Amino acid sequence: MKRVTFIFALLLATTTMMAETFTIGKLKFETLSDTEVELVGADKGITNIYLNSAITYQGKSYSVTSIGWGAFHNCSSLTSITIPESVTSIGDWAFKDCKSLTSITIPNSVTSIGWGTFEGCSSLTSITIPNSVTSIGDEAFAGCSGLSSITIPESVTSIGGGAFAGCSDL
Repeated sequence: MKRVTFIFALLLATTTMMAETFTIGKLKFETLSDTEVELVGADKGITNIYLNSAITYQGKSYSVTSIGWGAFHNCSSLTSITIPESVTSIGDWAFKDCKSLTSITIPNSVTSIGWGTFEGCSSLTSITIPNSVTSIGDEAFAGCSGLSSITIPESVTSIGGGAFAGCSDL
């Protein structure tokens, strides 16, 4: 029994060690597999981002498939971001309190918008949710006081509580 436990612990440790975190420019990524990465962080002073669908690190190419939990949280200088078609999910609090964010392009590949994703993005005035999105998390746009236009397609079957709380112009 001790041998089985040791082997399991060794396999778990080996699997855990496989994820690698690295920085390219002002963006931080974490490997999800041999071919995919998640954007997990950014320099707080970043202003504009055109995110490529593929990145290269140490001679290896990766597809950017998600924007992780809190990746741009408190990036108060961020004004715009274009997300590539390779991204399928935007995590919880990904853009929380990006108070200067005025423009974001969400591709048709995204299927979910997480909890509090755009919470506190008070400069965001309009947003179009693509037809691929089926769920919008709790408080996803809470506190987006400048939001005056939002297009939500029929494909969205689940909208969390308080998703638009504090959006005074809607």
